[in-house]
Amino acid sequence: MDRTSFPYYYDIVGSFLRTETLKAAKRQYKQGDMSAVRLKRIENQAVRELVRKQKEAGLKAVTDGELRRRWWHLDFLWYLNGIERKKYKRRPDIFREEETEPETLAVCGRISFGNHPFLNHFRFLKSISGDAAAKMTIPSPAMLHLICCVHPESYQPIPIYRNEKVLFEDIIRSYQKALRAFYNAGCRYLQFDDVSWGEFCSWERREVYRSRGIDTEKLSERYVWLINQVLRVKPEDMTVTLHVCRGNFYSARMISGSYEAVAEQLFGHCLVDGFFLEYNDSGQSGDFRPLRYIKNQKVALGLISVRSPVMEKDDVIQKKILQASSYVPLTQLCLSPQCGFASEEQQRFLTDEQQWEKIRNMKRIAEEVWKIPAGGLNTPPAGESRK
Repeated sequence: MDRTSFPYYYDIVGSFLRTETLKAAKRQYKQGDMSAVRLKRIENQAVRELVRKQKEAGLKAVTDGELRRRWWHLDFLWYLNGIERKKYKRRPDIFREEETEPETLAVCGRISFGNHPFLNHFRFLKSISGDAAAKMTIPSPAMLHLICCVHPESYQPIPIYRNEKVLFEDIIRSYQKALRAFYNAGCRYLQFDDVSWGEFCSWERREVYRSRGIDTEKLSERYVWLINQVLRVKPEDMTVTLHVCRGNFYSARMISGSYEAVAEQLFGHCLVDGFFLEYNDSGQSGDFRPLRYIKNQKVALGLISVRSPVMEKDDVIQKKILQASSYVPLTQLCLSPQCGFASEEQQRFLTDEQQWEKIRNMKRIAEEVWKIPAGGLNTPPAGESRK
């Protein structure tokens, strides 16, 4: 069906639960009781162990679990040139957990991609991944604009970017350089994580933006254009997917709303190779009809809950996959968890064993739906794409 094999029939979004040993080490480092060298050694061992467990669980693509990160998105953005780390002046309501320090970012200069630490993070993952594909996850280029220019309650133009066209040009150049750098480091499977589309699905969030004079339809068009401009430099043998996140911080950012609000623009025009789409446990993400705009992309249906320890029933998930196949050929569909298992380091909806049981359950369901032979590579076979 595609020139590449990703996403696989059963695949993962990215993050995994941090061990208590790793969290304790990070606390010691923050308090000044551990050296950076020692912390890195502990992180490396944690990633090695995680990769081993992912392969034992039968996953064909592995990540570093985002174990080195504090946040799924901010850690990457903080290390772009021209970006500074900031704390909120007023603690947002979503940060209810006492252990969590609310942080954000701000633009302090011209944005560019330089000697970014995530490159070494990927190189280490690649060196230990063996016969599994090493998957890298980073926030979407749209996230940088969303955080700096859309989320603030009263946005003031960034002094150095009073001409927003220049801001978009710098974001594009930075991400194009990042994409090339990851490719040169051996990355062939890159994922953009993005909550903006989840927000645009929500009627409540759209109303909030509308009250502030923000046209979310025009912004959606701009974000698709932004991602597509970055993808212009994508090599033929590299896969880039987009994970549409609906929030995963102690349920505080759970965003409801059908994909219908963004489907035509996002699915019909965004040139990524595949989408990881989250479907809420309650069904508040709507039905699968918005998938009718999918063209030749693969779609990983996020039907495995990362917020509830209750194990999904095989027949229920299989029925949902078959419902989705009414709009997208089964050969283009895949199965995945809704989101990462830990979008920030303190998160713990599930126990470690429940996390792995969810993955084993996902694998078993996918093997039954797509009739994957035991031990066989779970790459979707060729198939006609539905226009």
